[in-house]
Amino acid sequence: MIQFLLNQELRSEHALDPNLTVLNYLREHLGKSGTKEGCASGDCGACTVVVGELHADAQGIEQIRYRSLNSCLTFVSSLHGKQLISVEDLKHQGQLHSVQQAMVECHGSQCGFCTPGFVMSLFALQKNSDAPDSQKAHEALAGNLCRCTGYRPILAAAEQACCNKPQDQFDSRQAETIARLKAIAPTQTGELNSGDKRCLVPLTVADLADLYDAYPQARLLAGGTDLALEVTQFHRTLPVMIYVGNIAEMKRIDDFDDRLEIGAATALSDCYSALHHQYPDFGDLLHRFASLQIRNQGTLGGNIGNASPIGDSPPLLIALGAQIVLCKGETRRTLALEDYFIDYRVTARQDSEFIEKIIVPKGHTLFRAYKVSKRLDDDISAVCAAFNLKIDNGVIREARVAFGGMAATPKRAQHCEAVLTGATWNAATVEKACAALAEDFTPLSDFRASKEYRLLSAQNLLRKYFIELQTPHIETRVTAYV
Repeated sequence: MIQFLLNQELRSEHALDPNLTVLNYLREHLGKSGTKEGCASGDCGACTVVVGELHADAQGIEQIRYRSLNSCLTFVSSLHGKQLISVEDLKHQGQLHSVQQAMVECHGSQCGFCTPGFVMSLFALQKNSDAPDSQKAHEALAGNLCRCTGYRPILAAAEQACCNKPQDQFDSRQAETIARLKAIAPTQTGELNSGDKRCLVPLTVADLADLYDAYPQARLLAGGTDLALEVTQFHRTLPVMIYVGNIAEMKRIDDFDDRLEIGAATALSDCYSALHHQYPDFGDLLHRFASLQIRNQGTLGGNIGNASPIGDSPPLLIALGAQIVLCKGETRRTLALEDYFIDYRVTARQDSEFIEKIIVPKGHTLFRAYKVSKRLDDDISAVCAAFNLKIDNGVIREARVAFGGMAATPKRAQHCEAVLTGATWNAATVEKACAALAEDFTPLSDFRASKEYRLLSAQNLLRKYFIELQTPHIETRVTAYV
């Protein structure tokens, strides 16, 4: 059984189909049709809902953290122990919520199909903002698309909603909601079981290891932003899933003198602060990693584990010399991330083995990362590049250069690195290294970019890296090229 709050209503579910998304649960099981399906792939934001969960602040005081999610990519099992808020829950005692009122007064809606998603993103923004902030508003709404209104009035509504925001029913009931969430906090493995399909929800790494050993055919579910597409886009059935999002051990970020250790189930939104503090380019790239809804849901371990050749984080982590800790039963092994990827969607992971955490070394001051995509925000890379050199007295002592989108896997540019290592750091060396990239990669042409464009972009990004290190005042990090 799983338990969660539907606004303030306690829901206990056991026999639901584990393949059921929150979107379809709201619309088909509860008759709450305010949440819309626009794309069923996490691109348009029409299905946005907000999930509240207990979270300790810097002083260790438990508060409710509200986050926007794409309900079309969220399986119901991931709600275990949390609070689900949909657009129907905002109006209170006959009065529109202040974010709804702002949309009305600022003329932020026309056909209205996308409006519930915008409203829920604005609600989450309001809950997480103390004052109007244009940058945060653009970030919060980047995952919501509108084809008729235009974004100026919606951004005006965001400013109004976050300016002198009035107390709402969620604020007045916060203590009660915290108490109710504590009361339903999971204490043992939860389960949804429809007879022929099941999803298990363990609470510890040890329980996960045991369950995965017992069900090696199970699909591991973390954020679900990739896995859910098999259900929503390809109409497949997932007979057995194991949801790892309630395992606290796998959602920790431990900061050591020489490294960060990031649990594999840590949401990308939670990775931002630690990675940006250590490597600003990594943080800047995370801001362009899909939408805020996806970053609130998708995990660093999932972005590695799905072995996509166009995942944004693996090239950066490879260039930094990151490692992963793989767990199977009581056995753990540490593997260089670059050795995890073998071929297209093929990895070194053994049956019943899972990524427990990612180890990111510190101290690489010349690390830079760049993403080339058709749109600045919420778009998949055509090419993603990461450069990490150690230079002593003008001589390159060590070179790590990695790319995504250039091969069947995220991959180091070994010929390029060989040219760089031991050479003088100058324009002539860079040109030789650019030529070597043609030996490292034979990229494919697809609808994102041609093979010629990809190779030229990769070479130009190396040139860009050289120019920025020579003249750091002109840095333009993670620039998009259209």
